[in-house]
Amino acid sequence: MANGVVPSSWLRRGRYAWLHPRLWLRRIVLWCGAVAVGVAAIAFALSAEFANDVHQRMVDLPAPFGPVLPFIIGPAGLALVVWITRRFFPGTQGSGIPQTIAALGVSDEKLRDKLLSPRVAIGKFLLTVLGLFSGASVGREGPTVQIGASIMHSLGRLTRFSRIEAERGLILAGGAAGVAAAFNTPLAGVVFAIEEMSRSFESRTSGTVLTAVIVAGIVSLWWLGDYTYFGSTAAVLDGSTAWIAVLTCGVVGGFAGGAFSQLLIVFSRRGLPGRLGEYARRRPIMFAAYCGFALAVIGAISGGSTYGTGYHEARSILEGTGELSAAYGILKLVATLVSYVSGIPGGVFAPSLAIGAGLGDNLAALAPYAPAGAVIVLGMVAYFAGVVQAPVTAFVIVIEMTDNHDMIVPLMAASLLAAGCSRIICRRPLYKALADQFLDKKGRQGKLMTPETVTPPDAETPRDAEENPPRSVD
Repeated sequence: MANGVVPSSWLRRGRYAWLHPRLWLRRIVLWCGAVAVGVAAIAFALSAEFANDVHQRMVDLPAPFGPVLPFIIGPAGLALVVWITRRFFPGTQGSGIPQTIAALGVSDEKLRDKLLSPRVAIGKFLLTVLGLFSGASVGREGPTVQIGASIMHSLGRLTRFSRIEAERGLILAGGAAGVAAAFNTPLAGVVFAIEEMSRSFESRTSGTVLTAVIVAGIVSLWWLGDYTYFGSTAAVLDGSTAWIAVLTCGVVGGFAGGAFSQLLIVFSRRGLPGRLGEYARRRPIMFAAYCGFALAVIGAISGGSTYGTGYHEARSILEGTGELSAAYGILKLVATLVSYVSGIPGGVFAPSLAIGAGLGDNLAALAPYAPAGAVIVLGMVAYFAGVVQAPVTAFVIVIEMTDNHDMIVPLMAASLLAAGCSRIICRRPLYKALADQFLDKKGRQGKLMTPETVTPPDAETPRDAEENPPRSVD
């Protein structure tokens, strides 16, 4: 080392490898991307909540305006969303998680850029909010995953990372950060990335995911404070007889969630059956309008409780602060199914948890030996685990969102049982099946890659740096 200057060759090997400019560039991209994902998730959350509130205020207007407005706004709003989606933002339909999983597994760069582009992120944001304003029963968590992955992927493309594994690591980190910021559940973001998005876990992946989740979580915590989405309950299960509720919720929630997932998979692959499906293919915008009318009918039957994400309804069920129809769970399920088949962007995370809360409330009436709050939480985790078939993600999300750590073991048991029951009806996990179908519809433009180790941007070894030196260094 002459004149205090570190030779460029030393930057590629040995103890000075950590000073390599390429490694620091990747770290900066990761940190800045995580901050951007956190800000986007918060803006999305506030916008979605505003849209929900505006729609609810319109529903609560005195007659004749309140009862009539949903029958106007619903059909017109969903038709407009589908028209904008097909005209300006193709590829934004549905949850967004299957598209992100597909982007992780595809090797074709052009297809990956189409799945995770700034245009897709903007469209996902705006159209989901417009769908919520129209009264659709959709969530924003799945779209937040695609938005987060799109932000990270776009930043990675700007820096032109040379390794495809590094690009995939950014996508995985962006999706995980999106979950963490959307739910204010950092641990759930990590678990979701491991269990659902990558279906594998390697030590080199953990640094990228953990860094992105921590930074995005800090942004969310600083902006919105520490909160629990679905309130909190201190209810616990005591005594051996109370564990009957675990078995009941696990079996019922698992089969119900599996049936819902199987319907989504079938409708996504084959479309609706008969003349209804043919009409949906020929006249998608008019079909979306009819779906909006159906949502207004369901909303009228439920007293307006099936509109939107379901956050407030789930909280009121869990904390016992509201009066909802005993049929809320099934009505919310039907509303979510109608919203999905309409072809608008939107996820099923939050609606599934709300459906599970309604299901748990029904089962609590059949289990007087167990606290109602505990049964409701069990219903939430069981139905959600049945839908996504990711039991660890399910109980971690519910624990973090309800702040009830005394129920860890019962929730784990119910989640695992529900996932097993769900597989009897739905053989393949929902998001993986939808991702494969999405690629099939794209004509398999890119060859799927196996879930190998994803090298994070900040984990390139000195040997990697030596074998792939950046040209600008020398």
